[in-house]
Amino acid sequence: MTDEARADIPASLRSARDARGRFILPWPLEDDPARGFRDIIRWYGNRMRDGVAPTPAREAFATAEPDIAAPRNAADELRITWIGQATFLIQIAGIAILTDPIWSGRASPIPWVGPKRLVAPGLGFNSLPPVDVIILSHDHYDHLDAATVRQLHARFGHALTWVTPLGYAPWLRRIGITNVIELDWWDQTRVETPAGALAVQATPAQHWTKRSPFSERTRLWSGFVVTAAERSRVYFCGDTGYFDGFRAIGALGPFAASLMPIGAYDPRWFMKPAHMNPEEAVRAYTELGTDGLFVGMHWGTFRLTDEPPLEPPVRTAAAWRERGLPPEQLWVPRHGETRIIPLR
Repeated sequence: MTDEARADIPASLRSARDARGRFILPWPLEDDPARGFRDIIRWYGNRMRDGVAPTPAREAFATAEPDIAAPRNAADELRITWIGQATFLIQIAGIAILTDPIWSGRASPIPWVGPKRLVAPGLGFNSLPPVDVIILSHDHYDHLDAATVRQLHARFGHALTWVTPLGYAPWLRRIGITNVIELDWWDQTRVETPAGALAVQATPAQHWTKRSPFSERTRLWSGFVVTAAERSRVYFCGDTGYFDGFRAIGALGPFAASLMPIGAYDPRWFMKPAHMNPEEAVRAYTELGTDGLFVGMHWGTFRLTDEPPLEPPVRTAAAWRERGLPPEQLWVPRHGETRIIPLR
């Protein structure tokens, strides 16, 4: 984005901080995405009273054999492989990107407690090709996994560039990672890789951050647009509730693919500010401009919320049909599934 275009971004879509220096959402909101102890007690009380849908057996989740390019894909193609949750291997014009990588068995600070993985990672860690760039959207445990971060650093070292929102460099430095680029919303960086340059731009999202009682909102949360060969763009939404900003993000397109969260949305009174439901995700895609592929993510990997774990793809497909969108542009991948897209 040029400086002139950046000047057109309204203040309501720029990151903001409160008097204590903590990040806040700059647009008006009916309810805060962050939740406190009373909210959690209410949620669990409702669960005990009403129950939740059972968790399906692992065999109920469809899987596929990944079709990655090794060591690198061709300059005229995009390959997207869903590993699980918000973790993708994006191979774009020869450049390899990982988003929000988690290979651990639980999304938790404690390895033996917390949400357990419902399906094994769609691609084994040791099967990864050379990776150039890691994109981190925010610090929640199903997106920023310390064990996986250590594994990646041990394998790829300082050749790996980590691109994050503001506030992550100190945390990564404690693991020994110094090749970190922090971005504010709308900021852009250029990463040089063995396969060429990758442009990465941070975009707004409606979410929050917290890894400990003392770290709430001390780091920013974000989506990202990645551009290779100066023409091929992918939008990675990260975690977000629906907000009035997708048209502005769509102006950065067109996108060959938009990676959109479709799960972790019930109970609605609790989750709506921080997580879109499938209908909202499809609406957001239309506001992005309906270019390229809609790729559903953030479902069927960890049981974090109350909706039936197999429901998100069904509701996404129904919302897609209701809006009359092209069937070939909807892709809710199976774990491990790869889609190959020729680049224009």
